[in-house]
Amino acid sequence: MKFLSPITAFFLILLIALPAFAEMEEMDIAVLRSLDKVSARSSSFEVPIDKTVSFGGTLFIRVKACRKAPPIEEPESAAFVQIWEKKLNQKSSNWVFSGWMFASSPGLSAMDHPVYDVWVLDCKKSSVTESSEAPFSEEDAPEEDMEKEQSR
Repeated sequence: MKFLSPITAFFLILLIALPAFAEMEEMDIAVLRSLDKVSARSSSFEVPIDKTVSFGGTLFIRVKACRKAPPIEEPESAAFVQIWEKKLNQKSSNWVFSGWMFASSPGLSAMDHPVYDVWVLDCKKSSVTESSEAPFSEEDAPEEDMEKEQSR
């Protein structure tokens, strides 16, 4: 009985195992949920990639990437979210959060803010029939580096 050579066996195993490591798919819209801790109001909203939305009057949210696992994989959505705050009496804005958020583990990379919580629910593709006029903002992100802000 003839056996497979080690190299052939390696490539055969690799060929069989590759579909199990499917990459997450890029999506166009992040579905986020927010909580106002003072009023206990919760709301869900959609943020297109690279658009800035205003929330609560002082927070600005921009999603840089949103990825979702294929349907055959374990359900997971992840988004790279940037959140900054610009108070009414201040000229400059300050970073609140910048990083990856995961729908399956919202506490893994949570935003730390005294009034608001924001987390990712899902990622999805934009639909052609969608005619929502979301209130996008032209507010620019803070100029200073996020690492400098966190070290304060």
